[in-house]
Amino acid sequence: MTSPIETEGADSSVALDKNTATEKGAAGDAVTGRSPGQLMWARFKRDRTGLISAVVVIAFFVISALAPVISWLYGKDPYTLYPGEEGYEDILDDFSMPIGTFGGVSGEFWFGVEPDVGRDVFTMLLYGIRTSLYMALVITVLMVLTGVIIGMVAGYFGGKVDYWLSRITDFFLAFPQQLFFIAFMPVVTAMFVSPKDETPTYLRAVAIILVMWFLGWMGLARLVRSSVLSLREREFVEAAKVSGASRWRIVRKEILPNIVTPILVQGTYMLPSSILTIAFLSYVGVGFVEPTPDWGRMFAIGAENYEQNPAFMFFPGIAMVVFILAFNLLGDSVRDAFDPKTGR
Repeated sequence: MTSPIETEGADSSVALDKNTATEKGAAGDAVTGRSPGQLMWARFKRDRTGLISAVVVIAFFVISALAPVISWLYGKDPYTLYPGEEGYEDILDDFSMPIGTFGGVSGEFWFGVEPDVGRDVFTMLLYGIRTSLYMALVITVLMVLTGVIIGMVAGYFGGKVDYWLSRITDFFLAFPQQLFFIAFMPVVTAMFVSPKDETPTYLRAVAIILVMWFLGWMGLARLVRSSVLSLREREFVEAAKVSGASRWRIVRKEILPNIVTPILVQGTYMLPSSILTIAFLSYVGVGFVEPTPDWGRMFAIGAENYEQNPAFMFFPGIAMVVFILAFNLLGDSVRDAFDPKTGR
């Protein structure tokens, strides 16, 4: 039979073992730690503004990717002139303005119809978002890759390489971008198509990508160069050199991971800026033209008819403001998640 003293001692031993195990578990958790990516994700999940912005941005990309499916389910497309279709002869009045409330909004046309020709605004907006987003995504990726490569080469090698690459960057920065876009776009298209022929849409898209890529990488290149200059003399880089690591390995393993944050944050600002530039080119008539759906072309049509039909500009305007605002807020949240010392 066990005595009360022995029982008490056994209970104390069990309690001591549990406490010791708890302390070991806590110590084990502390030692295990989390990677920078896990820490960034944990901070980002606590940012409600960032999460909402991310959901909005992802929704825009998903909707634009599913534009053909949504258009099929909706039963209309952005190219058909509906006043010429059977059953839709009365959607425009004698002045070619939409009949009905707020630009012809109805159960048939959710966002109304386009003045003069009677195209469906809802599907025009869907395909316009699709055009702008994916064009801007391609342009942003090209600009980021170019800026990172040139900035890292200039910053890491220094000397004459840095001098000449910096002078080339300064030269391109001297161009007045908006004026250059307007002047150079017709030149690019004329190099491949006769002035008598209509320029294909794909060629206009390629020309926009080339011109914007040509003049859009310099800011990121300077940012990356300055970051690399501050890192290349650090102790861990010197240690890698002493250990015999190749230049490629030092750049890839030691320097690049330490400049991911400014690259990613800058990229989140470059994409909405690219969307605005694409819209600007179409607005002034050197980007996408009739009948390609595009945000900028919708603004151009709305500017011609805003006195008679201000509703046409309402839906594309709201969509652009929401997307640009959400993407900029997402960029701020990503920056704060990577570097909490810059918190708002």
